[in-house]
Amino acid sequence: MRLQKYIIAFIIGLLVLTSCNDPYKFKLTTSKKVIFNEKATATLTEKNNKPIDSIHFFVNGKRVTSNGNSISINTTNLGVGKHLISALAFYPEKTKKINNSIEVLPKNAPTIYTYKLINTYPHDKNAYTQGLEYHNGYLYETTGQRGKSVLRKVELKTGKVLQEIKLDDKYFGEGMTIFNNQIHWLTWQASRGFTYNLETFKQEGEFEYTWSKEGWGLTNNGTDLMKSDGSHRIYFLDGNTQKEKRSIQAYYNKGKIDKLNELELINGKLFANRWITEKPIKSIIVIINPENGIVEGIVNLEGLRNIILKSQNLQDDDVLNGIAYDKENDRIFVTGKKWGKLFEIELVKQ
Repeated sequence: MRLQKYIIAFIIGLLVLTSCNDPYKFKLTTSKKVIFNEKATATLTEKNNKPIDSIHFFVNGKRVTSNGNSISINTTNLGVGKHLISALAFYPEKTKKINNSIEVLPKNAPTIYTYKLINTYPHDKNAYTQGLEYHNGYLYETTGQRGKSVLRKVELKTGKVLQEIKLDDKYFGEGMTIFNNQIHWLTWQASRGFTYNLETFKQEGEFEYTWSKEGWGLTNNGTDLMKSDGSHRIYFLDGNTQKEKRSIQAYYNKGKIDKLNELELINGKLFANRWITEKPIKSIIVIINPENGIVEGIVNLEGLRNIILKSQNLQDDDVLNGIAYDKENDRIFVTGKKWGKLFEIELVKQ
């Protein structure tokens, strides 16, 4: 065992020495910050102008066409957010990979909205709401916390639970969506989701997360499922296989917006609750362009939480969470974790 340790140490030392003795010193220079739709650049240079046989450039792991030792990057195709830029240099009998990045930002600040209260409906104040969806005249809701996570069908006007199934106590339930007559329900940290028959609530399958590690919010665009994991990324899953295939990053003109939670697609825009935002405003919805990740709007709904506080006590994590959309009648419904009311609202531009 001791001899093996000496051999490993010798090999590591040899690699370090070889690297230190390499006369080639590369630098990959990028645009760093660039406005969406503008061109970004990346250039590879050798400090002492030593000859390089060839260079391969990559953007987010995908090879791109280069112009000698530099590339021009179309940010329109990338979307906003941070993107990995790599250069693979080929020089006499050696190769070396150098990494850097660019950060693409929207040009304009998001539009700020408040709300007009249209209607108020009863809601179970013991429901730790994680997912909410309106379908054929009823609300479908999933709740969280281990041992308390349920999927339920709810009558809108009365708040009456018409149908319910409990999740295994070892799982913490999260967001849900209805797709192809099935309910897809996420769990938080088990890297696993479940599918249920829409009519019977009988479990029909399950799926595992591949890129993201956690499940938070879920919606769909008629083809793909769209999933949040508590970060600033939204993942697109194949609607049939539930395999994650790509992602976007939610950015406004100053940087990323993370802690994205419950999701709903409304008129082609992705509405996302943000988990426990900074004081004094703790209840907001972020409006995201699903094509490029640009945050186009922010909705301040702190007034709704204040309405709840007039009639019941709330813990710090009993925040806004739950967005449902009645497409046929163009109605938006929102609620929160353990809120005793569900609200129908209309957005008002400030």
